[in-house]
Amino acid sequence: MPQLLLTPVRLGALELKNRVVMAPLTRCRADNPGYVPTEMMARYYAQRASAGLIVSEGVIVSPQARGYPF
Repeated sequence: MPQLLLTPVRLGALELKNRVVMAPLTRCRADNPGYVPTEMMARYYAQRASAGLIVSEGVIVSPQARGYPF
């Protein structure tokens, strides 16, 4: 049964090469102007690009929308 995790699957219109789904890294770690993704975040996702599906991050629409500081 463990091999099933690594088999392709169709998810709606998406054809995934495996059944691994990765939760997003929170963008609240960004403390730069505009809270834009950093090079570290890009590297984090690039290292995990073989996951079947990576759920995108939420977008903070205003400073008041942040759930916690830093």
